Amino acid sequence: MLVSLGEHAQTHSKSGDTLRRLAERGSLKTAHKIGCNWVADSDEAYPVKKREVKKPITVVSMFSGCGGMDIGFLGGFDFLGKRYDKTRFSIVWANEINSAACKTYKSNIGNHIIEGDIYDVMDTLPRYADVIIGGFPCQDLSINGKMLGVNGKRSSLYIAMVEAIRQVQPKIFVAENVGGLLLKKNEASLKKILDDFHALGYTVSHDLYCASKYGVPQTRERVFIVGTRKDMPKFVPPEPVNGCPITAKEAINDLESADANMGFSHVWSLANVSGEQGNRRLVADRPGYTIRAECHGNIQFHYSLPRRISMREAARIQSFPDNFLFLSKLRETERQIGNAVPPVLAWHVAKAVESVFDRDDA
Repeated sequence: MLVSLGEHAQTHSKSGDTLRRLAERGSLKTAHKIGCNWVADSDEAYPVKKREVKKPITVVSMFSGCGGMDIGFLGGFDFLGKRYDKTRFSIVWANEINSAACKTYKSNIGNHIIEGDIYDVMDTLPRYADVIIGGFPCQDLSINGKMLGVNGKRSSLYIAMVEAIRQVQPKIFVAENVGGLLLKKNEASLKKILDDFHALGYTVSHDLYCASKYGVPQTRERVFIVGTRKDMPKFVPPEPVNGCPITAKEAINDLESADANMGFSHVWSLANVSGEQGNRRLVADRPGYTIRAECHGNIQFHYSLPRRISMREAARIQSFPDNFLFLSKLRETERQIGNAVPPVLAWHVAKAVESVFDRDDA
């Protein structure tokens, strides 16, 4: 039965103007004019535009550690009451040499991680992936390390990332490293790294990020090097979040009265104060100091309690969600947390990378 568009709209709880526009575009199949008035068959269903489902963006993860950067790229986690939404990224291949870190990764993220030396497993790389990410080892570039530069045994592993990019030809790559990479002493190392990435045919940029400006309760500074293939839109770094930085007390005060709990990694080093680094005490109303991987038990002290911070407290300062469980004992957990990219910082970088794909799809 033919009815006016007004009646049809009322039946479907829509506006008459909306139905008229659909009729004019031809989306309402039975709609036609009789004289000056639009009519349509009362039995025709209201046209619903199908939501376009964008395909996943495939990711190769190198030097994955326990998975801090990977968690950030995947999204879909909560930290200190805030939701970090799931992204379009899907990690199809990951690699880490440390057995304990692989165990943690598998338990929290997935079994796709391959344990072993990157050069021994390079032939298992997928033929193609949209993105390659990785925080190549940085101890030789860190101000707390031996400052051997890019020719140091560990930091030279960036060459493996160069080779992976050459093989896979992703649309974008993201390499993370210590802020010390920008020191004058590392100027030649930085130039070498950037030149090698440029030589692959990518537009390469690098930016220094202070984690506390991105919702991480820590003053950690890291460099992200991003390369975009010449056929892709430009990468635009994420803007810092609004508001005051999250303080150490805001991050961990609820754990002050909690008993030690090995399963939750709420255990702490009993090392006495020594002349080594890492003996500072947290300041309650400031973000925490950088969580280091190689502090040999000399991790920073709690701002009010007579002990060093626990591994769960360190994980909070690194922005790991509480449901991310570390399956190692204290020393190895300390190493995994300190080596990780803060998941919340990685999420902000991931969203900026995702927007490059969104603009390319538009």
